[in-house]
Amino acid sequence: MRISVSSDMDEPVARSLVEELRRRGHEVCVYGALEPGADPQWAFCSEAAARDVPSGAADLAVVCCWTGTGASIAANKVPGVRAALCTDAYTAEGARRWNDANVLALSLRLTSEAVLKEILDAWFAAAPSEDTEDRQNVAHLGMLDAGRAPRSRG
Repeated sequence: MRISVSSDMDEPVARSLVEELRRRGHEVCVYGALEPGADPQWAFCSEAAARDVPSGAADLAVVCCWTGTGASIAANKVPGVRAALCTDAYTAEGARRWNDANVLALSLRLTSEAVLKEILDAWFAAAPSEDTEDRQNVAHLGMLDAGRAPRSRG
């Protein structure tokens, strides 16, 4: 699987993320502080990694910043991206299953190497739900991206 990874800081957990993904057999493309000479600002490197997903250059992406919040916000501005900020395995599994998340956002501050491996295990073990309601929600997100969503029912 091709996975784009960005980080605004060259932190040990960001380096461990890249190493762990490669150890699991994934092809990794890096952005931001992990790429020499690249722009390490979170909004720019998160956008770059996230854009690889809807373009088909990557199957998934992982974006990182100190809290994970900015990286997730930037990634979610890219049409076709469903980024989820995950600080534990349960959230990562749910994000893949119920939300069909295609970008994982991580906090460099909160994610230890042990938690990182648990999150990745859950992320890759989960498959998008085939439940009709879940699929309708994900389809609605696509319509929001395209500017074609009907007014909310709520």
